[in-house]
Amino acid sequence: MRWFLGILILAASLTISRAREFSVMEYNVENLFDADGVAAYEDYQPEKYTPAHLATKAANIASLFSRIEGGRGPDVAILNEIELDQTPETTVNDLPAWLESVRGRSLTELLAQSPLPPELAGLPAEAWLLKALDDAGIHGYHVATTDERPGTYESGHPLAIRNVILSRFPIKSVRTHKTPSARAILEVEMEVDGHPLRIFANHWKSGASDPENEKIRIGNARTLRARLDEIFQEDPSADVIIAGDLNSHYNQNRRYRELKTTAINDILGSQGNELALRSPDANLYNLWFELPSDQRGSDIYQHEWGTLVHLILSRGLYDQNGVQYVDGSFQVVKIPGLNADVFGRPVRWSRGQSPRGFSDHFPLLARFRTTEDGARDRWMPLSHAVRAEGDSGTPRPVNTSLVDLFDASLSPENLPGGGSMRDGSFNGRVFRVDAPARIDQRGIIRVTVQGQDYEVFTYKKNLRPKIREHVLETGRLAFHGELGTYRGRWQFVLHGPEWLGLTRIKTP
Repeated sequence: MRWFLGILILAASLTISRAREFSVMEYNVENLFDADGVAAYEDYQPEKYTPAHLATKAANIASLFSRIEGGRGPDVAILNEIELDQTPETTVNDLPAWLESVRGRSLTELLAQSPLPPELAGLPAEAWLLKALDDAGIHGYHVATTDERPGTYESGHPLAIRNVILSRFPIKSVRTHKTPSARAILEVEMEVDGHPLRIFANHWKSGASDPENEKIRIGNARTLRARLDEIFQEDPSADVIIAGDLNSHYNQNRRYRELKTTAINDILGSQGNELALRSPDANLYNLWFELPSDQRGSDIYQHEWGTLVHLILSRGLYDQNGVQYVDGSFQVVKIPGLNADVFGRPVRWSRGQSPRGFSDHFPLLARFRTTEDGARDRWMPLSHAVRAEGDSGTPRPVNTSLVDLFDASLSPENLPGGGSMRDGSFNGRVFRVDAPARIDQRGIIRVTVQGQDYEVFTYKKNLRPKIREHVLETGRLAFHGELGTYRGRWQFVLHGPEWLGLTRIKTP
């Protein structure tokens, strides 16, 4: 009997080990460039972009990874805007071995060397990101990139950035699909617990509303659609994820009705009816439709939310065979106090003398699992089958009401739950502060709140003299400020002149 029970337990454990969940993230990182000083973009030449900028940028991306999967990071990451190395020769041919050799030295320490040794100067941007992830305790990625080389497009513009995929699963094959006047599409086939999964990483031409640029995106879509048709002709239930910055909205054909043909909807076939996957009518579903319409947004342009980045799934990810989508798991990775500001907007990457920030896009995240059922003719249950009817295509404005923001501000003396301002749970929240203030020897404005020092900072240069004047005249400072840290130092950020003083803003 014990022997029989042991067999059952072993069989159950094997099933559990094979049928597991994993996460996939799509992220446009907004220009991660390497450290060699040779770049196709003017903004990333040595006089504007230094190894210290790279150290901050890579570490910030790693800090976002560390907020996923309990600190492990996503199992698969599809990344856009990784520099296409303009000097691809390097003496480091084995990245895992290199990471092991420098494990005792931090990313910042390595990049502080001047000049950088040739083996470091020759490393591509994705190697530095792996080092930042390794420093954060995030390991185990295989790397796949397109095979593009430095040069120019037909338009004469330089090839500057490319797509990269990081995967904890074994990579079986890598293909590059080139398209005229456009960045190449990266196709990666990986093996998830014995099941094949294909992922396409895309970054299409920018300018979502531009008819001429839509023609280039249509070229992208045709290249991708032709490859998908090949795959689906061989296996209609193939497990495929299409990811990337398509520079098109999920409702492109409704948002810009003057575009007679759209790349994403009309050519690629992205649509929002999950049940249509069960018929021959469609074989792709866009995960943006998982969210209520007022929560769809990952980027901002002209004070309106956009959905330029995407995770689009094939029919096979809804059957009972191989890899399967976890219904309702799609989300925008928006973390207040980290990559989202007090208004809920992306904290953009900013170089300057004091580099900070992340990206002009929020990442997207979805969960998947493997299933051993093997039934291609049966569909997974859906908790809320989503249909696309009724989508007007009207852009959603960004809500930046200071009235609501200040009304919801916190007092340092009366925190919810009796917590500490520095326990991390209040980062990104707005506080109302009236406290002793001074200007230190370095010219930094400081306030003392509950016996602890905080820096006071604003990006508005014309506001800085007013703040200094208040401090010099009264020795105190009253303001609304966003709590956060910068390079390990605690600070309050004032985002505009309305933030100075505690007079209640009246509703317009």
